[in-house]
Amino acid sequence: GGIGLPDRDYYLKDDDRYKDIRAKYITYMRDMFKMIGDDDDMAEVEADRVMKIETRLANASNSRVENRDPEKTYNLYTTDQVRQKYDGINWDVYFSGLEIEDPQKIDVSQPGFMSEVSKMIKDISVDEWKSYLRWNLINPMADYLSSEFVNKRFEFNGKTLRGQPKIQPRWKRVQNVLSPRRGNLGEAVGQLYVNKFFPPEAKDKALKIVESLIAAMKESINNLDWMSDTTKKQALFKLSKFGIKIGYPDKWKDYSNLDITPDSYIQNVMACNYFDHKESMSEINTAVKPWEWNMTPQTVNAYYSPTRNEIVFPAAILQFPFYDYRVDDAINYGAMGAVIGHEITHGFDDRGRQYDADGNISDWWTEEDARRFEERSEMVIQQYDEYTPVDDLHINGELTNGENIADLGGITIAYDAFTKTSQFKKGEKIDGFTPQQRFFLAWAQVWKGSVREEEAIRLLKVDPHSPGKYRVIGPYSNFPPFFEAFNVKEGDPMRRENLIKIW
Repeated sequence: GGIGLPDRDYYLKDDDRYKDIRAKYITYMRDMFKMIGDDDDMAEVEADRVMKIETRLANASNSRVENRDPEKTYNLYTTDQVRQKYDGINWDVYFSGLEIEDPQKIDVSQPGFMSEVSKMIKDISVDEWKSYLRWNLINPMADYLSSEFVNKRFEFNGKTLRGQPKIQPRWKRVQNVLSPRRGNLGEAVGQLYVNKFFPPEAKDKALKIVESLIAAMKESINNLDWMSDTTKKQALFKLSKFGIKIGYPDKWKDYSNLDITPDSYIQNVMACNYFDHKESMSEINTAVKPWEWNMTPQTVNAYYSPTRNEIVFPAAILQFPFYDYRVDDAINYGAMGAVIGHEITHGFDDRGRQYDADGNISDWWTEEDARRFEERSEMVIQQYDEYTPVDDLHINGELTNGENIADLGGITIAYDAFTKTSQFKKGEKIDGFTPQQRFFLAWAQVWKGSVREEEAIRLLKVDPHSPGKYRVIGPYSNFPPFFEAFNVKEGDPMRRENLIKIW
């Protein structure tokens, strides 16, 4: 938190690539400060102040790998303990600013970071903090101001960080503001999307595929040769309590208290932010709302929530090339089935396995089974550590481990479920490909794509997913049915010598 560059390493690494980005970031800040009224000298002072504060915050931050460990990031304190441990912060003023009562308990995800912030509030002058806070207002708000601000922000965030040659047209940018977040009228747009693109039969067929994948995972757990019956029993219990959400919420969000006017774009964005904030704060110390979604229906994504123990598939991912209720099972199981299996496996990956059936952090594994899992998990880390998508830059196997485990497990149980279909049993070719081949081609088609080098470098640092190419060749090179489908022989590049199987 609190930094303007994509990751702590952008401040801390000494190689030329990151030095160049830091220099351009400072120039970008100076330009923006001048645009809001600073002269040249003051703009330089303010930019240097911000860089100094953000670098100190970066130094105190966990790495992204550390933040994948639930044990490290779950630290529940009473507010009295928080007041005592982090006494540089006036917590009563903070709660008042949030417009909430004393919450009584706070989960401090990064205690070391908060200790440093507490010290910084004492060490750093008010004028320096003012510069930092001005930057944290103007930088995220620039996209909603005049073209001068929008284009200046794009020059750095789009061109420098992502390698984009030109900005998207305004209608796309506005659409992107509306769609991902529930608070930005996301579910209101979602209702329109569902009515047009997601008929009831699409939901019904998707639910049947999900149920077949759950059954395949159950069978997989029962057949594991490395897990004891004691842990299997707990794993099956957790699986039996999975929540399933498909398409859209059963209960739509009520936006009647959100004021939207035709007068000011940025005022509408701020109103949405405030609406979202008020809703979030109102839920402190209240019961979980089981109907709530963390994604909008028009989002092309899916997720597993470890704290709710549920899998969620918005309507927009239940579209081609992931899914089409009118095409053959091989395509749907190979693409969407593997996504469903991926999310199911997240409940049992290196992070998800640390949560129980009720979404609480709990060790339900025997010591020996945990050791066997970690051995297999380490093999996955080592496999992906070897891949170099850009120049000599490697995938971070630890950062991407959960997603890589989920890809391997997802394909495994999706294929197992597919073998139960009539199409698989008949074995008839379509367009010259067997059902098995169509299954594997479907997953590969999902991850076709192109990415600019700058964005590829950024994603290697911040994204817990491996690049699309390696989401295909990584799991396939461990999977015997793929070898059989395409006659991949020992020694071929797409066949690893030591195969990895977890779920």
